[in-house]
Amino acid sequence: MSKYTAYIWPEETRDLLLVRFRPAYPDVVAHHITVAHGVPPETPPPPQPNSVAIVGRCDDGAGLEALIVSLDDSTKRADGKTYHITWSLDRARGRRPHEANDMIAACGFTPVDPVRIRVLPVVLDDAD
Repeated sequence: MSKYTAYIWPEETRDLLLVRFRPAYPDVVAHHITVAHGVPPETPPPPQPNSVAIVGRCDDGAGLEALIVSLDDSTKRADGKTYHITWSLDRARGRRPHEANDMIAACGFTPVDPVRIRVLPVVLDDAD
């Protein structure tokens, strides 16, 4: 099974964010921030960032929503994609979490007042 490095957050942080950024669609993901996809199983977790903040929101109006994240003052991952949290989607419309990368590239995002969060570095199994 493929693995990926990511950041997750404590459940209480997720609960607070769900109030602050009310999900637009019925299927709430709000699980992690991907750093690198398709990493070998022995890959260590990513380094702990000095600062993490939600800085934007992207919603294509067609069943997919993401929050844009800044890690150490950058929204760009090493692969050129944007750090984000797939926030909510509508699976009944056929939407899938991995589509967020393409949506953000196509639509950009609307800035929000930054919300700083604490994260935990992890390596996860790719289940999408």
